[in-house]
Amino acid sequence: MADHNLNLSDHFLIAMPSMLDPMFGGTVVYLCEHNTDGALGMIVNKPTDIMLDELLERIDLIPEAGADWTAIGSKQVMFGGPVQAERGFVLHAIPGDFSSTLEVSSQVALTNSRDILEAVAKGKGPERLLVTLGCSSWGAGQLEQEITNNGWLTVRADPAIIFDLPIEQRFVAAMRLLGIDPMMLAGEAGHA
Repeated sequence: MADHNLNLSDHFLIAMPSMLDPMFGGTVVYLCEHNTDGALGMIVNKPTDIMLDELLERIDLIPEAGADWTAIGSKQVMFGGPVQAERGFVLHAIPGDFSSTLEVSSQVALTNSRDILEAVAKGKGPERLLVTLGCSSWGAGQLEQEITNNGWLTVRADPAIIFDLPIEQRFVAAMRLLGIDPMMLAGEAGHA
């Protein structure tokens, strides 16, 4: 029976070894919203072959002179999930005054309006950010069922994993939040 009071916003979903879906196998998803209508999140450890400066050029945003691109422009854009794959989403540290922002926690917000990328191009955007193409979403009760079926582990998110760690270290770091060595996980749940 699903717990309808369960709210996993600001949590990581960590794919279990039993997750055979090639889209989500080996992923860490940051959940931005979770309620009785469903859930919305971004995969934070599945890079695309696009860098942030390339993405900005594709949408006709040219960095202004003086904007520091050494750190920001060389960030890889992530594959956030299969839903709205042509649309950009930005996870970023708070504060930020953008037209379409969801404050997920006191440290992380999600913005999906162009004005945040305009601010980045001007060198006035958030320094701690992660840009994704697409997002991940689940219908009412779907995520709870996947968790019950041993598809995901859940743990309160640490923004440092999203913003500060190299991509290839994010899965192991998320697992360690649970005190688990990923090499010790079994693909199936045991039953007595």
